[in-house]
Amino acid sequence: MKKILLILFAIFYVSLNAQENGEDKLGSWHMYFGTNRISEKFSIHTEAQLRYYEQAKNFNQLLLRTGLNYHINPDAIATFGYAYINTDPNFSDNRIIFGDILTEDLRLNEHRIFQQFILKDKVWEVLFEHRYRLEQRFVTVGEESDPEFERRTDHRARYRLQVTLPLTDIFFLNFYDEIFINLQREAFDQNRLYAALGVNVTENLSVQAGYLKNHFRTANFDRLQIGVFYNPDLRGVFKKK
Repeated sequence: MKKILLILFAIFYVSLNAQENGEDKLGSWHMYFGTNRISEKFSIHTEAQLRYYEQAKNFNQLLLRTGLNYHINPDAIATFGYAYINTDPNFSDNRIIFGDILTEDLRLNEHRIFQQFILKDKVWEVLFEHRYRLEQRFVTVGEESDPEFERRTDHRARYRLQVTLPLTDIFFLNFYDEIFINLQREAFDQNRLYAALGVNVTENLSVQAGYLKNHFRTANFDRLQIGVFYNPDLRGVFKKK
């Protein structure tokens, strides 16, 4: 009887924590990505994301990212870039910051510099992409007038393996797994596992709808994703100028 009561208590405790930090909600990410080619060797990366704890409501995060890509060859790209991230970590009375669940009503602002290297490969019709990224994160927690105000600098490494499987000339499947490693503090930060169905609308425009499992040290989140990928070739415009 005691074992049964302990099991029931454990289930209740896990369920209660999930409700407090939003684990029981199916959130959504709405994303835009662009690679704007400006010369034979250079392109500009543009990106915007709106992330929600629930379906297009209960705001969690705004992410804006840009960068300059150097195309070493068609299968190797180096990038130097900048990102701005505004995060509302509050869900109910809890928030997740740096992988930990805390209980303070504060908003995060982050300025991020990153360096990235992408390698592409093709085996039969399957496309493989390896993405290596280093990030220097400059984060402020709350406002300077808040007693809990904090500034911190974090360094992080990321690796993503992405696999794209064409089904037809129009439809394709996309999968990736990405791990985030802290270069100070506890090493594991998070892991993202993703699967999606994609549609090639035009040569330069595609859309993906998929599912993301976002695993932190202290929580797991399920997210639906809608992504628009637009890669215009602007070389003609720049030549005219």
